[in-house]
Amino acid sequence: MTQDVLQNRLTIAVLGPGGVGGLLAALLSRSGHRVVCLASETTADTLRTRGLRVRSGQFGNFTAEVEADTELRAPVDACLITVKATSLDAALTRLPAATVGDTLLVPFLNGVEHPALLRARYRPEQVAPSTIRVESTRVAPGEIEHGSPFAQIDLAGDPVPRPRLDTLATALTETGVTTQVLDDETAALWAKMSFLAPIALLTTRYGVPLGEIRGRHREELTALVTETAAVSRACGGPADPQGVLARYDTFPPGTKSSMQRDAEAGRPLELDAIGGALLRAATRHGVPVPTATRVVTELTPQAG
Repeated sequence: MTQDVLQNRLTIAVLGPGGVGGLLAALLSRSGHRVVCLASETTADTLRTRGLRVRSGQFGNFTAEVEADTELRAPVDACLITVKATSLDAALTRLPAATVGDTLLVPFLNGVEHPALLRARYRPEQVAPSTIRVESTRVAPGEIEHGSPFAQIDLAGDPVPRPRLDTLATALTETGVTTQVLDDETAALWAKMSFLAPIALLTTRYGVPLGEIRGRHREELTALVTETAAVSRACGGPADPQGVLARYDTFPPGTKSSMQRDAEAGRPLELDAIGGALLRAATRHGVPVPTATRVVTELTPQAG
């Protein structure tokens, strides 16, 4: 990595400085790392002149200075890919393969199919599919509201040299974000999918927060969690439906999924990346998923 050995200073690009990317960019900058945000010209101009403004109960309220550009101009230590799955193809034009070089690419995308897309475009050993658990929203260009009392990252990437993941994990941990490196990227991605898919699909289908889903729609939620766990198991991931349901029960009743928030705002839904990927995996492994099939079908007209 091209880091300053004395200061352990990394150069990190963030593709898509929205709720998640903006928060991580600001925290890394505040910790002393060089951060380059990749975004549209309008957003880049805003970030260059005003920086990133964060409001967070966990990390405090602060403004962080960052660099900004419309595309990657030179290799960096790592690029965090924090766009929505619906805009991934368009966003990757900001990461020319000829410029990426040895950059470690770290996608924090929902779903399980994006690693194959990235490895077809870039070298497989530099793609590190990872997951993040956080509730963070971009309320305006350069303005981030972090609402959850946690921010947790699992770094993975089976073909990626472990020291590269460890170096990034250290940098993220030092910002205050709980970070660990996992040995099995399939398990990491399906662990998140098993938790995310049921809540995303049902809160969006019914347009109500989690409290109402786990109350009025408990039977349907249980069925969907069970089906998703079965698909995860068939794909080599974890299967703990009771554990997933127990986690749901600890969340505030007003909790909304990011897909539900996208639906409320009239934005395109990540239905194909989440529900579509779940159904395709189920078909490949011969796992029956009648509840998931019905809910995805009912949501399809809203997908945009």
